[in-house]
Amino acid sequence: MNDGAPIEISFSHRQSAHCETGVLSNLISHHGLKISEAMVFGIGAGLFFGYFPFVRLNNLPLTAYRIATGGIMRRATKRLGVRLQWEKFKNPVKAMDALDRKLEAGIPVGCRTGAYWLSYFPRRYRFHFNMHNVVAIGKNNGSYRISDPVLPEPVDCPAEDLVKARFAKGIMAPKGRMYHVAEMPQSADFEKGVRKGIKEVCRSMLSVPAPFIGTKGIRYLAKKIERWPRKLDDRSAALHLGQIIRMQEEIGTGGAGFRFIYAAFLQEAAPILNRPELIDLSAQMTEIGDRWRDFAVIGARICKKRASEMESYAALSDILRSCADLEELLFRKLDGLVRR
Repeated sequence: MNDGAPIEISFSHRQSAHCETGVLSNLISHHGLKISEAMVFGIGAGLFFGYFPFVRLNNLPLTAYRIATGGIMRRATKRLGVRLQWEKFKNPVKAMDALDRKLEAGIPVGCRTGAYWLSYFPRRYRFHFNMHNVVAIGKNNGSYRISDPVLPEPVDCPAEDLVKARFAKGIMAPKGRMYHVAEMPQSADFEKGVRKGIKEVCRSMLSVPAPFIGTKGIRYLAKKIERWPRKLDDRSAALHLGQIIRMQEEIGTGGAGFRFIYAAFLQEAAPILNRPELIDLSAQMTEIGDRWRDFAVIGARICKKRASEMESYAALSDILRSCADLEELLFRKLDGLVRR
């Protein structure tokens, strides 16, 4: 690692709701193609739902509210004509030297990290997630200047902590992965990218034959939740419900949060596609996000045994069914608009 003269890259840091979309929008914007986090999320077809009882996280079923980590980057860059150059390393010293060389050349560098080891996060907020994206934008006096899009301002991270984060162990270990923008298009076809992104989300939410994906998956989960009081003891039911809420509200951006981002995308997409109807669909998506938040709030009260008589597992199932109905109607309208 080079500890020579200070390095500082002029980089426009914008706080974002989610690390993957925030890092990509900031990197692309730095290289001249101004794009919002919401537009990256929409073109990258990030919105998704899946309830996977056969996939376990902390010995409980996995609930997913967005496509697999990294998928948004792959889809968005391909549709915009942007090329990212990726590298991964076995040796931490070589990994940090490679990072230093890029910074010395004035190139901001995205890094995959284990969030738990990033010491600028208060310890009570740290958790083991090995796909957290940040951008290194400088170095001074043994610390790296980091643009972490979930924070309001850039922060400093001691070199030894960044090494730990880049080489965190466990599931989806980052293995020193770093990336930078290697090629930018002279212009991007936003209309084509927006259409492809919308079509893909509509397909995954409406047409995947598996019963646990898309709007079918939301109804599948509603049926499961309705049966938990009969099939599980109180503690097990609360653990299963708490896992869903944790995945919705604390991991990444969550179910409601991703729907709010998608609502912002639809609002931006309206003039690009010359479809003013998308403004109304954006408002409807925001309302759907509010219903998901209602589900989380009531569910949390049930887990803490603070629920009223009206706040039950059956009531939660009804909320999910209404979300499924509203989302199915919205995505059918949306699919029809982009295919005209």
